[in-house]
Amino acid sequence: MTKHLVVGAGPVGLAVAEHLRERDEDVVVVTRHVKHALPEGVEHRRVDVSDPTVAAEAFADADVVYQCAQPPYDAWPDLFPDLTRGIVEGVEAADARLVVAENLYMYGEVDARLTEDLPYAATGPKGRTRAKCARMVLDAHDEGRIEATIGRASDFFGPRVRESAVGEQVFGAAVAGKRAMVFGNPKYPHTYIYVPDFARALVLLGERDDALGEAWHVPNPETVSTRRFVDFVYDAAGADPGFPHIVAASGLVLTLGSYVSSPLKELSEQRYSFEAPYIVDDSKFRDAFGDAVTPTPLETAIEATVEWYREQGAAADPIRLGTDADHPTEATQQ
Repeated sequence: MTKHLVVGAGPVGLAVAEHLRERDEDVVVVTRHVKHALPEGVEHRRVDVSDPTVAAEAFADADVVYQCAQPPYDAWPDLFPDLTRGIVEGVEAADARLVVAENLYMYGEVDARLTEDLPYAATGPKGRTRAKCARMVLDAHDEGRIEATIGRASDFFGPRVRESAVGEQVFGAAVAGKRAMVFGNPKYPHTYIYVPDFARALVLLGERDDALGEAWHVPNPETVSTRRFVDFVYDAAGADPGFPHIVAASGLVLTLGSYVSSPLKELSEQRYSFEAPYIVDDSKFRDAFGDAVTPTPLETAIEATVEWYREQGAAADPIRLGTDADHPTEATQQ
């Protein structure tokens, strides 16, 4: 039986572990801290894999390693490269295969649909850090040190996704009967992805030899405007149709807010993705793998996320960016 090792227990890491356990696979989750409520049957190892020696020991029995971890959002430039290096060297020592979950920061601001052949043109520190880490993984593959593939996705939503552009401040607000706060101009189309779909795509990439050595935009549901997305959320939550759903934080509000709010300051680098169309092209994945991973219909995914929020209750701070935030998208914590 294949041994799967998932680094990180944020929403993406846990969704990967859940999907693998649904297939009755042997799964280990690795984190720096003790984690509760892991999927049934999942083993936990508490180690810091930014140390290559420790990573090599932790990965020794692994066949596939899924990198779904990240440092705190405000410490990416300082900590992310070492984390990536430790994982790459640990995978190399274990002779395992590496699957990396990434966002789209490395591309920077673009005027067209986002495709995998775009240059890494980010100018902000987080985008440059993501580019550096992606190059580290793909260079290791090209040098023959490891087998690796990368799955990339835009802003996340779904179970456990609270610290996201459409997390607590949209889904949590809808369930609580409050107005949603969104960033930028909600009239523009923006691709959002359902975390369980991302997890299924990552597992597929890890299984396919023809996925190796490349980055792939995982299949997305229908891209709609942020306003339309929020309307779907409030419809699923049973909101009064006449209730004003959105408060938009854009332009001057975000600029001034960044001076007094650390979370807003951290988000300011990615403002561009909410102030113009932000559409992810997933045709490369679909052309290569067909319907092996079919995205959950958007409204169905939103209904499931609303139900999860109802069951879990509200979080204390909708825009806190801690160790499980990624974009203001999710996502992956160690």
